[in-house]
Amino acid sequence: MNKLVQTGNTARRATTERVQRINDPDRTRADIIAVATREFAEKGLAGARVDEIAALTKTSKRMIYYYFESKEGLYLAVLEECYRAMREIESSLSLDELAPFDALRALVAFTVDYQFSHPDFIRLVMTENIHRGQYLATSKAIQKLNVPAIDGLRRVYERGVASGEFRPGIDLIDLHMSISALCVFNVANRYTFSLIFKRDMGQKRWLNRRSDEICEMVLRFVKNDR
Repeated sequence: MNKLVQTGNTARRATTERVQRINDPDRTRADIIAVATREFAEKGLAGARVDEIAALTKTSKRMIYYYFESKEGLYLAVLEECYRAMREIESSLSLDELAPFDALRALVAFTVDYQFSHPDFIRLVMTENIHRGQYLATSKAIQKLNVPAIDGLRRVYERGVASGEFRPGIDLIDLHMSISALCVFNVANRYTFSLIFKRDMGQKRWLNRRSDEICEMVLRFVKNDR
C-alpha cells in the first residue's frame, strides 16, 4: 500500500511540475539555460548532448527546440546569458559615486572575483574562441550587452583624466582588454599553473593577493606621473 501511495505522490508531483513549466515559460527557459551552461562549459558545443540537458531539466528535446530552435541556438542563448549576468552585476557597482582611483579599483577587483567565481563563463568564452566567434557573430544582442562595460570604464577614465589623476591618451578597448586578460588567466590557466609551479591557485588567500596585485598594475598603468 505504501508503495502505491509513494507512486501516486510521485506521479502527482511530476504532473504538477509539468503544469508549472507550461504556466511559467520564463522559469522553464531559465532552468534549461542553467543546466545547458554547465553542460556546454564542461563538454563544449560538440560534446554536450540535448538529450542529456533535457533529462537533467526533466523536460524534452521537443521543448528545448521549441524555445531555442536548435542545439546551436541553445548554445548561443547560454553565451548571451553569461554576458548579460556579468554586465548586470557590473552595472550595479555605482562607480559614478566613487572617486576615479577607487572606482577603477572596484571595477578591477570585481572582474577578478567574478571571473574566478564563474569558471563556466571563462570556459564558454574559450570554447567560442575555438570556434573563432562564429556563433556570437550571429547574435543580435551581444554588442548591446557589452556596451555598458566600455561606457562605465569610459566614464571612470574620463573623470580621472579631467581631475589630472589619470594620464590621457589611453585606448579604452585596450584598457578593457588588459584588465580582462589579467583576470581570465587566473581561471584559464589555474590547473596547469598550479601544477607546474606547485602553487594552489584555488586558495582564497592567493586570490585576494592576486586581486590586489592586478589592481595595483592597472592603477599604476593609468596613473598620471606628471
